[in-house]
Amino acid sequence: MTQAETLAREILLLSRNTLLVNLRFLDAALSQFVLTPASLPFATDGQNLYYDPRHVLLCYKEEKEASVRNYLHLVMHCVFRHMYVHTLVDRALWDLSCDIAVEEVINGLLLPSTAAKRQEPQQAELARLRQTVKPLTAEKLYRHFENHPPRNPAELRRLFWGDDHTPWYLPPKATATVGGNSGESGPPSEGNSDENGLPGEGSSDENAPPGEGNSGLSAAMEQTWKDISARMQMDLETFSKLQGDRAGALTQNLQAVNRERYDYTAFLKKFAVRGEVMRLDPDEFDYVYYTYGLKLYQNMPLIEPLEYREVKRIREFVIAIDTSASTSGELVQKFVQKTYNVLKSTESFFSKINLHIIQCDADIQEDVKITSQEEFDTYIKTMTIKGLGGTDFRPVFAYVDELRRGKEFQNLKGLIYFTDGYGDFPEKKPDYDAAFVFVEDEYNNPDVPPWAIKLVLQKDEV
Repeated sequence: MTQAETLAREILLLSRNTLLVNLRFLDAALSQFVLTPASLPFATDGQNLYYDPRHVLLCYKEEKEASVRNYLHLVMHCVFRHMYVHTLVDRALWDLSCDIAVEEVINGLLLPSTAAKRQEPQQAELARLRQTVKPLTAEKLYRHFENHPPRNPAELRRLFWGDDHTPWYLPPKATATVGGNSGESGPPSEGNSDENGLPGEGSSDENAPPGEGNSGLSAAMEQTWKDISARMQMDLETFSKLQGDRAGALTQNLQAVNRERYDYTAFLKKFAVRGEVMRLDPDEFDYVYYTYGLKLYQNMPLIEPLEYREVKRIREFVIAIDTSASTSGELVQKFVQKTYNVLKSTESFFSKINLHIIQCDADIQEDVKITSQEEFDTYIKTMTIKGLGGTDFRPVFAYVDELRRGKEFQNLKGLIYFTDGYGDFPEKKPDYDAAFVFVEDEYNNPDVPPWAIKLVLQKDEV
């Protein structure tokens, strides 16, 4: 090991220890890397921390805070799993989006040890982005830049750059070529391809969203970072309360990356009850028994008794719709349509149903009872949103309790409430399960009572 490599390694270890002292919840994340001298200025594949010793020494000489900030920048990419991205994503947009999201988080932590010179000029651009992108996660920024290309991408890359993302896009075996002689340091330059034969910065596939697919990096390491992110989110539930808004951006990014995509059909099955349905299996129909009756009695076939089986399906259900002014009518209709499509499946609902669709803002606006698929079809075609006042969830629960006392429901198991989340909740748990469904773009992490189920859907899941 050369003297430069030794000094650079000591600087990286010092940066790591500085972060560990100030951000104890990063202990698991900071311990993952193998320090590896390489041809890249500063980079990671989730397991190795690749560094050009000359780049590390130069950064430290110019600004000690920059070394600590770059280290934290790289760690945050791993925590948010930015490198596990579809290989056909627009690299230029994705890299920029990831860098902006990470720098926003670092700025929010207000650590003197990471207060590098680039922090101040970032503020104006971050303030502008916050007006249209909430929160500033990599995925949201990427979609924003797809629709509104940045005016000066090269300047933005320079302003928010902290590490090289080349290993993110390399095939599994190609990461071994990253190590080697030191190369040029600093942010990557514009071009159609690089020395590793990667596609140019502008290569893209409009059908390849950033969060889907894998660049070829280790699946085991991806799971490791997934576990680390989940643990950090739990730790930060306490940390963020103690530190006020300092960890706000970090918490929002962790919530976004750790949010599971739910199977809405499976979710609705939580409200199913057991009951018997007639079962007819043509493969098991005994034609010998049938024809024997005709032969013996001339005009009287012998029919086997009908078979029944016990299944879990939805028999009684309530769909409550928040029709306040803050809730989008288009999204409401899409949600009801999606729920309808699930419920009308023979595998979800019994043939005889008792479904109430209740519209409510601060008061009950409408209650439509559905007992058949035909009635549901008619309702969907003529549905109109009523109300558009304030938001209060309590009237729906009080109204359902009245229906239950009037024997309208015999065995109600569930109520699902579609809302933006801003309203008054009942103080006590009802005698049935209740779920509140939010749309992610309208979702600002509203609290729900401990007894309630919370489900967050993306717009494309509605």
